[in-house]
Order: sequence, then structure tokens, then C-alpha cells
Amino acid sequence: MSQPKAQYVLTLSCQNRPGIVAAVSTYLFRHGADIREAQQFDDAETGKFFARIAFDLLGGAEPGALREGFAAIATEFGMGWRISDHAAPRRVLLMVSKFDHCLADLLYRWRIGELAMTPTAIVSNHGIEAYAGLDFSGVPFHHLPITKDTKMEQEAQIWGLVKQTQSDLVVLARYMQVLSDALAQKLSGRCINIHHSFLPGFKGAKPYHQAHGRGVKLIGATAHYVTSDLDEGPIIEQDVERISHADTPDDLVRKGRDIERRVLARAVRYHLEDRVILNGTKTVVFAS
Repeated sequence: MSQPKAQYVLTLSCQNRPGIVAAVSTYLFRHGADIREAQQFDDAETGKFFARIAFDLLGGAEPGALREGFAAIATEFGMGWRISDHAAPRRVLLMVSKFDHCLADLLYRWRIGELAMTPTAIVSNHGIEAYAGLDFSGVPFHHLPITKDTKMEQEAQIWGLVKQTQSDLVVLARYMQVLSDALAQKLSGRCINIHHSFLPGFKGAKPYHQAHGRGVKLIGATAHYVTSDLDEGPIIEQDVERISHADTPDDLVRKGRDIERRVLARAVRYHLEDRVILNGTKTVVFAS
């Protein structure tokens, strides 16, 4: 039987120097923390240090006092840090357009307990009738149509929903509208997108058909954080699959759907479990 996961996770990053691990682990021990998992990474190129430490609190230790006291260590080492309580699932707003395979997969993984999240809303620029085969029970659906002239108003509604639902994360589960720079900035570090890895080689409509026309041997998908640079945000997860000359465009689309589903699900899980730390234009991912 697998062990239950630790309730608290500390993530941190700072310039590397001797004594960081000793100071952090000693502090946690003295304040009633039982470390269950610890991972670290030294970036030789930037000189930065990254760590993820999962722990439980024993003997009635208070998380508030733990956070307050840790601030002194963080200041000493110039850390960016966060202590997260995983007792309550993260709140996630899901956005989708016509293609619903990623949305269906995320909802399934949530319902079977694989993803520790609470879906707060499903937002689409298509009406609910486009998803007749999906079970949205228990998750509010919002149809927010968009045109070139109404983009700002529609995004204001999206941002209003994010705040109203107190969503911690926004997932673009094949939401095929480009977010404005303003909304991307508001969602910085907490908005994940999925796209086929042909970009920027095959842009526009029917990328898999374009790839077939060029005789590609590999197809793939990339999950990344959204930034104002279209499809160029820090990458969280990727995967590929080999293609042969016998594969038709429909075969590529089918295989592409499978890759997109699993890549997005892994990226969302890594984020929910605090396994991703931003490192400039890249990420450090402490995958399990």
C-alpha cells in the first residue's frame, strides 16, 4: 500500500552558497517537521539553488508559526519561497474551445482522484451543446463567446471568474484563443497551455496535416506556462511519438490527441504538487 502524501510542501530558490540545506533542514526539525521527501538542484549556469521539501508537522506544531519563523532564513539567503498546505485541493479553472479531448481527460483524472484539484468552472467560447458527450455535473459551465471586437470585454469576464471562484490555476485545455498580454501577465505563473510541438514550424490551421505533408518522423506536444510571447513560455512537460510513412493525417491527429492529453495531465499534476519552480525562461521540475 502506498504511503499517504505529506501535507506541506516547501519550495525555494536562491543564489547557491554553503549552508542552505543545513539551515533549512535544521529549522524544520526544530519546529516539528517530519521531512518525507527532499529534492534539490544546483544550476551551474546561473549559480542558483532550487529545492522542494515535503513534510508533515508533528506534536501540534503550527504552520503559521513555521512560516513566520522561516521568513528570517529566507531573508538571510535571499530566497524566493513558499510553504503550501496540501490538505485542501487547489482550485482550477478550465478553459476549452472546440476540441474537448484534454478537458475530458482532466475531468476523468479528477473524478478518479488522480488530480488533487477542485474544478471551479469550465469556460468556453462555444456553447454547452458542443460538449454533449461530457459530464459537467458539479462544475459550472460558462459560455463566453468572443469576437475581435469583444475580446477585451470577454477577457474581463474571464478575469472576473478567476477572482470570483478564487482559482489558483487556469488550464487552457485546447482553448484556441490567444490571451492578451494584459491577461497573460495577470495569470503569470499560474496558467498552463498545451500545444503540438510543431510550433513554430507548423502554424495555423491543421498542423498535423501540414506535418504529414512534410513527412515528419516524430510528433509531440508541449505544456508550458502562458506568457505574452505566444507559445514560448517556460516549458513544464513534453513528449513525442514516432510516425511512419504509412500514417495518414487522421492517424497523426489521433496520436496527437493522446500525446496532448498525457502531457497536459502530467504538467497540471506537477503544478498542483508544487513540483515546478520557475528559473527565468525555464523551469525546474522535480518530477515524481
